[in-house]
Amino acid sequence: MFREGVEKPLTFNVVRDEVRRDSIDASFWLKRGTAYIDITQFTETTSEELEADLKKLGEQNIEGGLILDLRNDPGGLLQEAVAIAGRWLRKGQVVVSHKGRAYSEKPYLARGSQYGLSYPIVVLVDRYTASAAEIVSGALQDHDRGWILGDTTFGKGLVQTVFPLSDNTGLALTTQHYYTPSGRLIQRDYSKMSFLDYYYGRRSGGNDSHDVKQTDLGRVVYGGGGISPDEHYEAPKANPFQVSVLRKNAFFTFSAQYFGSKEARLPKSWTPDEKLMNDFHDFVLKQGIQFTEAEWTANHDWLRNRLQQEMYITAFSLEDSRRLTVSQDPEVLKAIEALPKAADLLAKMKAHSEVIRASRK
Repeated sequence: MFREGVEKPLTFNVVRDEVRRDSIDASFWLKRGTAYIDITQFTETTSEELEADLKKLGEQNIEGGLILDLRNDPGGLLQEAVAIAGRWLRKGQVVVSHKGRAYSEKPYLARGSQYGLSYPIVVLVDRYTASAAEIVSGALQDHDRGWILGDTTFGKGLVQTVFPLSDNTGLALTTQHYYTPSGRLIQRDYSKMSFLDYYYGRRSGGNDSHDVKQTDLGRVVYGGGGISPDEHYEAPKANPFQVSVLRKNAFFTFSAQYFGSKEARLPKSWTPDEKLMNDFHDFVLKQGIQFTEAEWTANHDWLRNRLQQEMYITAFSLEDSRRLTVSQDPEVLKAIEALPKAADLLAKMKAHSEVIRASRK
């Protein structure tokens, strides 16, 4: 293959092998005592991956707290959601239940874990957090185990039963709904809208006045429209200039050109200096992207961060770039600020549990 800045073709030997697709995209320390874990979906191996990652990190060293990222997580397997949420709850607590017109209620219980109750948790959610991811966030919220930060989740809580038909076919029929431990309905009503609006339309939020419940500590929560966060955060949208730069794939192209004629190495903790930013400024102009100097100045930090993230992929690794991206994510920074709220919730939950335990003696 040919590469810009290299005169002769480059030869690579590609070995065919099985491609592993992990459901946990990242797990690392954001800073001393504060861990970050991103679950992208719930598959057959998610709980095993989580246990391995927490063991590798050293879960006993999580003192500041855990940022659990469930943004853009479409869900997956019920049993994995129960296992994930259940390890941060007391043994025997309800994680989720389902019931329907012809089916009695069936609860799924937490198994608990050695360190699961020892540190605060902030859970990041958005409008695309769905299904099994909503089961986890709903369970942690109802038991006051986690502080939920972000946007109201998707609202998908349907149980389908497959009835076999002839010619190796079957009918998938919705027979039950999922409910959080407090009894909230997760499913969002779509009976008066098109499926297009259900999936992509504007949402009014998850506050159904007919489905009002309380968490273990008595905080009011609502059902019938996904999981409403304890603290709302809406990620900033890209402005027209940013969209233009992204559409032109300017960061990747500039990075490839930069490293094409030199060794792919950068000093540790490297950041783009003003000379490089000026070079990138001229490069963006040559790409035909129209902008004013005022727009460039207003977006300077965003441009520098994105360029740094792209160049880290080549100079270091994709994992290093991912760590950098997370550390610069404004919602993750907001989650770190919210950890004291999660810690306060955890302390109150533990005190509440002691009162209940004492009253039963």
